Amino acid sequence: MFSDIFTDLGIPASYGLDPARPKYELAPALVDVEPNIVGQMQQLTHSTAAAWSAMKAHARADGVSLLLVSGFRSIERQVELIRRKLELGQSLEEILKVNAAPGYSQHHTGQAIDIATLGCPPLTEAFESTPAYGWLCRHAAEFGFALPYGRENQFGFAYEPWHWSTL
Repeated sequence: MFSDIFTDLGIPASYGLDPARPKYELAPALVDVEPNIVGQMQQLTHSTAAAWSAMKAHARADGVSLLLVSGFRSIERQVELIRRKLELGQSLEEILKVNAAPGYSQHHTGQAIDIATLGCPPLTEAFESTPAYGWLCRHAAEFGFALPYGRENQFGFAYEPWHWSTL
């Protein structure tokens, strides 16, 4: 299946080998969590949904706004995201620095979320300068979340201060 998708998108068969990137299985069961910043219902695994809810409530009690941008993402949705960016003229090399190839996205697991906050454009490095990011750095681990794509991460992905995961 993935070889056809990779061929269709122009992704080399060697993707995921250097740097080494893990493949992720689709979440076996998901629950509705809340609408994201554009009103689309997001889903997570039950345990990640509970962790997100608790973390968001604690942040709010500390005066910090955490907003859900995205949660679970299907293989088909990952293909759509890459295809749309290709159609907009972005190079595949650029795209694969910020979007994992289908089958390689932590979002497939339902255990990864992208977070935004009020007053900051979503999915930008500017997020690292917000009180929300500072709060997450101090408290996210208490809820089982970690920042997998820090600066110069082992996976070769662009720095994503908004992407947190319970994996």
